[in-house]
Amino acid sequence: MKRLALNLRIALRSLANFRLRTALAVLGVFFGTFSLIIVLNLSDSMAEKTEQETESLGKNLLIVRSGFARRYGANVQFMTTATNLTVEDARAVADGIPYVTGVCPTGYKNFPVRYEGTVLNSILVTGVPPNYEDIRNFRVQEGRFVTDEDSRNLRKVVVIGSGIAEKLFGEADPLGRTIMIWRVPCEVIGVMEAKGVDLSGVDQDNQLFVPLQTFLKNFVNREYVNTFYVQTVDTASLKPAKEAIEDLLRKRHRIAKGTRDDFAVIDLKDVMALKSKAMDLISILGKIAAAASFLIGGLGILSIMILIVSERRMEIGVRRAVGSRKRDIVFQFLMESAFISVSGGMIGVAAGVAVSLAVAAVLHYPARISLAGLTLSFLLSIASGVLAGLYPSVRATKIHPVDVLRS
Repeated sequence: MKRLALNLRIALRSLANFRLRTALAVLGVFFGTFSLIIVLNLSDSMAEKTEQETESLGKNLLIVRSGFARRYGANVQFMTTATNLTVEDARAVADGIPYVTGVCPTGYKNFPVRYEGTVLNSILVTGVPPNYEDIRNFRVQEGRFVTDEDSRNLRKVVVIGSGIAEKLFGEADPLGRTIMIWRVPCEVIGVMEAKGVDLSGVDQDNQLFVPLQTFLKNFVNREYVNTFYVQTVDTASLKPAKEAIEDLLRKRHRIAKGTRDDFAVIDLKDVMALKSKAMDLISILGKIAAAASFLIGGLGILSIMILIVSERRMEIGVRRAVGSRKRDIVFQFLMESAFISVSGGMIGVAAGVAVSLAVAAVLHYPARISLAGLTLSFLLSIASGVLAGLYPSVRATKIHPVDVLRS
């Protein structure tokens, strides 16, 4: 134990003589550890966030949209519009496909909304059936949701998002108030829970919900819908349900074989898989940057240790002359290189955890700290120091006391 303490004091004194180079070597190891921890923690956070966003849209969900995806260039695409996706199509899917547990047809369009002196332009108004809550996993926080009776009687009632409630009413109770949606006065019967932004980038708290038939008759005067959501029995049923829906709608719309569909069936699991691929690419690039940082840190330790060995030829020769063994010399210099790497690794771990938590808080991501990532980063920092110290240590053992005394 005394020998270890003595070696540590010698190491600190030696490294203190080369403060700037020691600091640069520590900084290299720090950046390697820091970047690797950031990449692993944020990758876990983004994966968890994607899962949460997918679940927030609804469990085991397929989205059937009118129109088809048209692509321009490598990354630009949009959905064309079509006018032949109907409520009857949704009923046919619900009645004719065994994998399906629920279908929710919806229509939507942007309208200006006004309450007293406050006007909100271009607010998304969505016509929905009562089962929208269950299928989309989107609940009323205050009041009630729309009912079948509201839709049958074309009642002019509205359930507002929490963002709309705050903008129009502030701290006041919105229930029972009447707002103007375009030219239609509607009574507020409910306020939805806060939901945030979905996978498509739509702020779900900044929209209004009205009964489906009221929307079709009083707002857009049409018979077709934009979308319907299909909930399946379980995750394994998504693929066969998607194929069955496509076959059924082709028959109902009389689409000939080889002709482009006038609808699109979207599996949210596919969307999540594409997003995961993008995150994997970011993670790989981050790990490459971390590896480069570790390499630079290792080269920094190697250079400073070679310099230290050259500067301490006299000390090494005297220690060999008074009986120090080669393994004592190796141990001394490995301790010094390990001290540099451990210092950089500890600072990198602390900074990586702190920055990961801060970034997750700012981006509203779930905070995730990968224990395996922390362990791996710290072990790599130690390994970089030990490996970088091997060559200088062996070089130090080749210094002969006689040569030192002659010089």
